[in-house]
Amino acid sequence: MKVLVVGGGGREHAIVDALSRSPKVSEIFCAPGNAGIATQARCLPIKDTDVDGLLSFARENAIDLTVVGPEAALSAGIADAFRAAGLKIFGHTKAASRIETSKEFAKLIMEKYGIPTAGYRSFDSYGDALAYVSARPFPAVLKYDGLAAGKGVVIAADLEEAEGALRDMLLDDRFGKGKVVVEDYLTGPEFSFMCFVNGNEVYPMPLSQDHKRAYDGDKGPNTGGMGAYTGLPFISDDDREFALEKVMKATAAAMVAEGCPLSGVLYGGLMKTGEGIKVIEFNARFGDPETEVVLPLLESDIYDIFEAIACGRAAAEPVWSDDVTIGVVLASKGYPGSYDKGFGISFDKDLDAKVYHMGTSISDGQLVTSGGRVLMVCGRGRNLGQTRDKVNSEVEKVHCSNLFHRTDIGHKAFE
Repeated sequence: MKVLVVGGGGREHAIVDALSRSPKVSEIFCAPGNAGIATQARCLPIKDTDVDGLLSFARENAIDLTVVGPEAALSAGIADAFRAAGLKIFGHTKAASRIETSKEFAKLIMEKYGIPTAGYRSFDSYGDALAYVSARPFPAVLKYDGLAAGKGVVIAADLEEAEGALRDMLLDDRFGKGKVVVEDYLTGPEFSFMCFVNGNEVYPMPLSQDHKRAYDGDKGPNTGGMGAYTGLPFISDDDREFALEKVMKATAAAMVAEGCPLSGVLYGGLMKTGEGIKVIEFNARFGDPETEVVLPLLESDIYDIFEAIACGRAAAEPVWSDDVTIGVVLASKGYPGSYDKGFGISFDKDLDAKVYHMGTSISDGQLVTSGGRVLMVCGRGRNLGQTRDKVNSEVEKVHCSNLFHRTDIGHKAFE
């Protein structure tokens, strides 16, 4: 089978890598891909949001299945367009993708169907939002209602920070014209729960936890994720069962009831609070960097899962390894702010870990940095402590003068 993967980051590299293990897949294309993906797939100069260009390529090259990585492509209606053309695609419709693309829509669904989440109010007026936030205790959770490339959530410590964030979102339209959702602030450990979903059929993946802050000790600015791991000792079997039944399956059923069933990956960003597990956010696709530590544990053929869901059929229950995994992101200095590109990257020959490329390209025959998050070094084993030590030592075998990384990924598992 010929498969097209849409996207060009670490998540897509992990998807391509998983597909490359399938005996049913003969050829993989990736649009636009990156330098690492190019070692396992043929990369195409087509943007992930160029629906017409992707559709034309899929038709002309008799692509058997398309797998969508990024939310921007789903929001652009790629799944709707491919299905209308009679092509198989793994990914939600534009209507179903609102579970991620509209914070307000997700909140309304949770409120209507009794899915546990923080209390909230929505605003499209700067003055009304500021008055509401001013009268409440801090910190305040402010979320832009639409897509904002991972930068649309601000946890404001005081009124000055809240005022600046609301100005960005409602007056200066930093992310476009939209509303702001103001949520109650919750506390507790966060974790990620991804599931393959086909209507009411929900197939859970291993739980993971990512690390949003830039520096060790959860210091510094929020990022797209500086690393992730599986094997969470602070989430009990009962916690997982509650999250699966009362959050993930309940949300899948709610979306069916609303006439926009899910047909891809549902990502639950969850928190274990003192009052139980609650939803922080939903995404309509694989998480990044969680995908890079979860998919290596899949022992089933991922093509079978993708293809069944794309066709609206029940899939066989996926089989997962009991191993644990840890992945460390190497990011450009300055990230998540401004950063320079084009720095050479080299690896020691004895590097013994999976390396997923997130933001790399080839310049004059040399592998160079081309993004904020550049690489992710991943390891697996039976023991979390030993696996972390191993991964941290393997990271030292990556050489580049403009990268930094955290050394404490997985620290909450040791507290």
